[in-house]
Amino acid sequence: MAMKTAFVVQPFEIHRKRLRPARQEPTQTESGAIKKAENLAKRMPGAAAIRVVADDETGELEAATILGQWGEVPDDFAESLQGA
Repeated sequence: MAMKTAFVVQPFEIHRKRLRPARQEPTQTESGAIKKAENLAKRMPGAAAIRVVADDETGELEAATILGQWGEVPDDFAESLQGA
């Protein structure tokens, strides 16, 4: 079982007066994810940088860790990652 670590930025947008996830953006490094999330949060309601560890062969999620979040992020965002 080979584990692979990936970094993504999850921006959030307002749709019909509700905060919802926009399209995730992959990054190459942890610091890149943090910088991108910080910058996106200046243009959008909010963003979070996430480290994802998954099995490279099956794609099964092992862990998802929030590296940081900026601006408006749903209250249940952290819990939703644990259920993914």
